[in-house]
Amino acid sequence: MFKVKILIAGLMVSALPLQAQTPVYLDDNQPIESRVEDALSRMTLQEKVAMTHAQSKFCSPGVARLGIPEFWMTDGPHGIRPEVLWDEWDQAGWTNDSCVAYPALTCLAATWSPEMSHLYGKSIGEEARYRNKTVILGPGVNIYRTPLNGRNFEYMGEDPYLASRMVVPYVQGVQENGVAACVKHYALNNHEANRHTTNVIVDDRALYEIYLPAFKAAVQEGNTWTIMGSYNLYKDQHGCHNEYLLNDILKGEWGFDGVVVSDWGGTHDTDQAITNGLDMEFGSWTNGLSNGTSNAYDNYYLAQPYLQRIQSGQVGTTELDDKVRRILRLAFRTNMDRNRPYGSMLSPEHYAAARQIGEEGIVLLQNNNQVLPIQTGNKPRIAVIGENAIKMMTVGGGSSSLKVEREVSPLDGIRQRAAGQAEVLYARGYVGDASGEYNGVVTGQDLSDARSADELLAEAVQLAGGVDYVIFVGGLNKSSHQDCEDSDRAGLELPYNQDAVISALAKANKNLVVVNVSGNAVAMPWVKEVPAIVQAWFLGSEAGNSLASVLFGDVNPSGKLPFTFPARLEDVAAHQLGEYPGTPDENGIYQQRYNEGIFVGYRWTDKQKKVKPLFPFGHGLSYTTFAYGKPKADSKTMTADGKLAITVPIKNTGSREGQEVVQLYISDKKSSLPRPVKELKAFEKISLQPGEEKDVTFIIDKEALCYFDDARHEWVAEPGQFEALVAASAGDVRGVVPFVLD
Repeated sequence: MFKVKILIAGLMVSALPLQAQTPVYLDDNQPIESRVEDALSRMTLQEKVAMTHAQSKFCSPGVARLGIPEFWMTDGPHGIRPEVLWDEWDQAGWTNDSCVAYPALTCLAATWSPEMSHLYGKSIGEEARYRNKTVILGPGVNIYRTPLNGRNFEYMGEDPYLASRMVVPYVQGVQENGVAACVKHYALNNHEANRHTTNVIVDDRALYEIYLPAFKAAVQEGNTWTIMGSYNLYKDQHGCHNEYLLNDILKGEWGFDGVVVSDWGGTHDTDQAITNGLDMEFGSWTNGLSNGTSNAYDNYYLAQPYLQRIQSGQVGTTELDDKVRRILRLAFRTNMDRNRPYGSMLSPEHYAAARQIGEEGIVLLQNNNQVLPIQTGNKPRIAVIGENAIKMMTVGGGSSSLKVEREVSPLDGIRQRAAGQAEVLYARGYVGDASGEYNGVVTGQDLSDARSADELLAEAVQLAGGVDYVIFVGGLNKSSHQDCEDSDRAGLELPYNQDAVISALAKANKNLVVVNVSGNAVAMPWVKEVPAIVQAWFLGSEAGNSLASVLFGDVNPSGKLPFTFPARLEDVAAHQLGEYPGTPDENGIYQQRYNEGIFVGYRWTDKQKKVKPLFPFGHGLSYTTFAYGKPKADSKTMTADGKLAITVPIKNTGSREGQEVVQLYISDKKSSLPRPVKELKAFEKISLQPGEEKDVTFIIDKEALCYFDDARHEWVAEPGQFEALVAASAGDVRGVVPFVLD
């Protein structure tokens, strides 16, 4: 080892040793754990504490002295949120922070396609990377327990297996870009009313079988780098610093090595934040200023209060070093990875992805008399009616609200597709929410209309009576008490007098198509009056194009419902057996008991012999037809350490190409604990040409037969009789294969 001296401008200076090595923490060729330990050893106590809490609305500090960059978060999960001011929710006023809006996650779940989920994650991850974000705050996988939950549109439905299969490729697609996915809201955040003051009381069996599997899959299969805690309480501790959820299960049982991020304003106690598993604290005073002036962030629970406890000897640094190790691990996986791709923004490929995901997620609920697809051979006249045909849906709904480069409305999409082939007319039909602003993003639409409900209805009915087709585009929107964060719906029914409008249109024209735009199930008292019903979701930037492709038959619908449409709210287990929204105790904490346990969604519907849903879980029609052959197993007996193959032939018996989602449910015929009639354990989406037949084979193992025994705290598969049910939906079983677990 020797030094050289260099003469610069008459001064003799010493250069670095010629053989000096790059510090371990800066060397990409070193194992991440070695880099973590090296960086940790170089940090001061103050630098460590600073890394555990925010320094702005969406940013936490790195260590500039060591070349460790800041961490920048962005809201997802449907697109990259526009930039806000350092300390406020107000817009930063950038002109280059528009994004592509992808369909809501209910639509993604309705594709039943892991390939679409990976495309979604990859595409949104590329946009986040281009904007130099470290973490996307999404996806959400909270279970659909009640159709009143204002945030259901951000989640992946009622079934833990479906959500598990769909979340893994999303996470992997995002993280291929060197951007962390942040799976949320862990856990039991199943409604929005009183979300900060609800203590969920649920048995361990329901917790493990229903509410945790998607998070577990995201951790153990998707290898998500971050998890976001929830606002609600469980076992009287908030989800963002919950000993049982974070330390015992997430980091203990599952071996999670990433970062637990608080939801914004979800931290409430310094001591619990230190010991109960929280790693990074954000938004404790959501405007950044309520607990002080310029030093607000220093007053966060994991800021000066934490540092003072260490300096006074009240607490040690064991927990701090664990938090910082996790944060450094995140840095080396994301913004300190020199090989992370550069990303892209607003690309044709991203718009194509948004359109395709929307097309595959749209669900054809009903199609009596084959009203759909719309035939344009005789240049028909088409009336489009309803506010949701023109209202921008990318703005609003809470933290998933976006600023888009463009949004194609249903009306514009239909007009563009019908150009030269049909005449398209429009009537408002009803006025819902004429506003168009959220958090400083303004749609620019003026939807005000001074006409009375009777005048609007009369215009719509008159128009409907003189055309060949009527397409009513209604449903919910992203206004408060619709599909919106921080508020739940008032009821299952459609708002704004839409039921009366639909019934009147059905009398005026027999070729009526109702397009329901929502992230939730809605009541349909007119279901027998309307020939065609389409569940269209919130479809993002390409909404109108995706919808028009399905309505005109350019794309054969293949979406399946990711949750049950109940006929009545009282048919939902949470409202018949459980508590919603709970009863406040003397401290103002709403105690909410999940008395229905594991019987959520179709699991509950199956128990009710005389109660039929409006549309069952997994339901969705096509413009072609599929015949299911007789399923067969490769053995009549399955050993505890073996596997069983179930094969069923599927044939396209119609006249056009189509995709079918073949579903496999398992039924335990005799168990020492109550079990659902059946549970989804496998599915496959296949494409078939007219007349084509394919065999679909499902491989199941002991895990598919297990239940969680909360008394023993372990998964159990009891020997005995089982059945494999091959189905087109939870309400349409096509074949049964009995077998024995030996």
